[in-house]
Amino acid sequence: MNVALPHLTFVLGGARSGKSRYAEGLVMDCAPPWIYIATAEAHDGEMSAKITAHRNRRDGRWRTIEAPLDLPGAIAAHGNEEQAVLVDCLTLWLSNVMMAGRDLIAEQQRLITALGDASGPLVVVSNEVGLGIVPDNALAREFRDGQGRVNMQVAAMADRVVLIAAGLPLILK
Repeated sequence: MNVALPHLTFVLGGARSGKSRYAEGLVMDCAPPWIYIATAEAHDGEMSAKITAHRNRRDGRWRTIEAPLDLPGAIAAHGNEEQAVLVDCLTLWLSNVMMAGRDLIAEQQRLITALGDASGPLVVVSNEVGLGIVPDNALAREFRDGQGRVNMQVAAMADRVVLIAAGLPLILK
């Protein structure tokens, strides 16, 4: 089935909620080939296994772009093509930016600018991290706050926002 996606679809949810699988399905409803912009880096065995599982779900119709730090640049380079683009995920990108010691506010603004300048269609995945307890350390609180800011900015500009809970989509916008 070849459907048209809106310019920007934002898919968020908790860890292991099914948001990536849902986002992949949205993109796969469009005509291939599809572009997958990956932000994950395999720093340990658990993350390696997760990356492998995600790769195994995708076939040769997907073109993968690795962008652990320069996500805005990858969106600028590929977000104006006619193929549907999946960005998975903002949460890992934000972690990478913080761990690299980059200016969080400046990088978030670069991301928002790149998303606004892209002609799409884009599907962007992110974790909703603000529903749990208050983190017990400053770095974790800075991450939670930064993730909340970027999620609000992307949701505000998105044409469609979908919250995934227990594998089920709830359309927020």
